[in-house]
Amino acid sequence: MGGETTIAVGQMCSTSSMKHNLSQVQVLVAKAVAAGAKALFLPEASDWISHSGEETLSLVRPVEESLYVRGLQKEAKENKLAITAGIHEPGEKGSGKVKNTAIWISEDGEIVQRYQKLHMFDMELTNGPHAHEGDIIEEGMEIHPPFETPVGLVGLLICFDLRFPEVPLSLKRQGAQIITYPSAFTVPTGKAHWEILLRARAIETQSYVIAAAQAGYHNDVRVSYGHSMVVSPWGEIIAELPGDFTEPEIAAVLIDLSEVNRLRQEVPLRRRTDVYPEL
Repeated sequence: MGGETTIAVGQMCSTSSMKHNLSQVQVLVAKAVAAGAKALFLPEASDWISHSGEETLSLVRPVEESLYVRGLQKEAKENKLAITAGIHEPGEKGSGKVKNTAIWISEDGEIVQRYQKLHMFDMELTNGPHAHEGDIIEEGMEIHPPFETPVGLVGLLICFDLRFPEVPLSLKRQGAQIITYPSAFTVPTGKAHWEILLRARAIETQSYVIAAAQAGYHNDVRVSYGHSMVVSPWGEIIAELPGDFTEPEIAAVLIDLSEVNRLRQEVPLRRRTDVYPEL
């Protein structure tokens, strides 16, 4: 696939109320449609961000029963707008955990693709955030191949996956033109690593990287970094939203897939797999 198209990266501040979060998405959809976007990219955990693991388990529903997901499907169909979003889904029976997934909803309102987050955010920073995502989130077990969309060949990843270049390199080998990282980065890790990692993943895969982010205070214990971003295959930031949250907002940007193809031809990255293993 090649050519120009407009996409919208959305930024929001999810709470534990799916109804409230859906109302934020409705604002983002209206803005994306007004901007002429063909797809709207939403953050990780856009359906909710809870106070605790116990609350997460009480909120999770199959997509067929989720007020939030059904609302996304309705918005996509009514506006002929593809939407990708990070959500929660029930884990395997008896696991006591949930799945952290990214879904792609077609412009017809159908869930056509799904990816389950591979890498868990487990961190114990001195004088910083502590997180043990693996206590409540079930690990994914496969790399989902890139798939065709109205805006290009897309590979879905999520947040902490950003720290592992092996996966996007695999997606690039399979033809991905766009790699997504819906996220809810902490403020300390965001300040230190967010931009650097996103630009690195774009440069090494020669792909567009689209990272929709949560922003602001979700509750009295959780705050996210924001700075939703789109990075070109050359590593240039071509769209960025602020870190503070005042209202749901988008950045709409024109992407040109012919640039992906041109760059890969002009600067071929030929890996020496005769010397080292393929990543």
